[in-house]
Amino acid sequence: MSDPQTALQALRRRRLLLSSWPWRCAGYLLWTLPLAVVAAAGLAVPAVPWLVLAARWSSGRDEVGVTALLILLGVVLVLALGPLVVIPAVALERRRLHLVDRAPITFNRLSIRSGGLVGWLRARYVDPATWREVGYEFLLAAVAPALTIVALSAVGLVVGFIVSPFLVMAQQPGSGPVMVAFAHVSTVSQAVPFAVVGVVLAPVVPYALTLFAGGQAAVARALLQAESGEQLHSELIEVTRSRARLVDAFEAERTRIERDLHDGAQQKLVSLTLQLGLARLELPPGSAAAESVATAHEQAKQLMAELRELIHGIQPQVLTDLGLPAALGELADQSPVPVILNTTLNGRLPSRIENTAYFVVAEALTNIAKHSGATSASVTACLHDGVLGVEITDNGLGGADLARGTGLTGLADRVAAVTGGRMFLSSPVGGPTVLRVEFPCPQK
Repeated sequence: MSDPQTALQALRRRRLLLSSWPWRCAGYLLWTLPLAVVAAAGLAVPAVPWLVLAARWSSGRDEVGVTALLILLGVVLVLALGPLVVIPAVALERRRLHLVDRAPITFNRLSIRSGGLVGWLRARYVDPATWREVGYEFLLAAVAPALTIVALSAVGLVVGFIVSPFLVMAQQPGSGPVMVAFAHVSTVSQAVPFAVVGVVLAPVVPYALTLFAGGQAAVARALLQAESGEQLHSELIEVTRSRARLVDAFEAERTRIERDLHDGAQQKLVSLTLQLGLARLELPPGSAAAESVATAHEQAKQLMAELRELIHGIQPQVLTDLGLPAALGELADQSPVPVILNTTLNGRLPSRIENTAYFVVAEALTNIAKHSGATSASVTACLHDGVLGVEITDNGLGGADLARGTGLTGLADRVAAVTGGRMFLSSPVGGPTVLRVEFPCPQK
């Protein structure tokens, strides 16, 4: 049988009295009182109107208008401050919960990285888990201490029964009877029945402590644990952020490689080509050395052209320098299929979106030239209501299918890697084919 993960599961174990669970539960309950003080301190300000109302009621003053105003003011303060003042007590509860609940649990955690402090506040106030935390704070401040005191008082009562004979023996002559529970005993013989009852009840105490602590922990888990939908939502948000960070890192690394090739390897190759050209001029025409140098010169020029194409494929210089409209114009000019370019973009866009949009258009025009049989194409790029839309259309044979085209699948993956990016394809047999991508895009 596997080890119990919670206090309530431990209750069903025969060896509970020999395990550490009763001690863990006792420690958990002892922590309840100081934690309740923290919770009450956090709720002190929001609950002031209600405390004033209780004081007025106790003094016999119950004017309807004042009562309604105080109730409304208390509700407003709880709604305004509750999600913030509960944070310390809830954080402490999550730490001590592991004493009596070792089962896997996912707590609600809102990151401050998205939208800064304002975004974090907005997310916290609209998250249902936050208001469950507020509810748990009220239970912790008002109900949990009373139940804990009852449980610990029962333990103290049993201990008092057991040691009552010794307390009587320790009494000085003439000092009076000893109070045990609700009775007074003056002699050892009078205290022995209480001690017997205490010994009989002693094995019940660990079970009672475990039951009280397990019940409180179950309530804490129910209110503080992220629900499955919330957990999935949080995980999806984190996956989206991680993917965005990976895309940013990839774009930064690609830009670095392009810069190193352009400023390093390409410049050295240009210098080598010039030196070979000068050496070719100085050698006698028709000699074996001149032919070897001429061959090396031509190979160096070919290599330089290939390196330019490689650099252009990694990160076009025109895209880096002039932005997406100029880069799309260059793609249209270089396309074997005539392309009509329509763009209303003014200014620069975020580099990640510019790069993705550029390579989508480049791949689409390549596919049009290779597979569509089109005689014309058009590229439209515009920014409307914070969304960049790029549409590529051709009059080819159609029939493009995401399920059968690895190039189109790669485009879809690339677009999806940009947070909020979407791709749409319409390509009936016989054409035309329309490929559209959209990106949430605040313009710089």
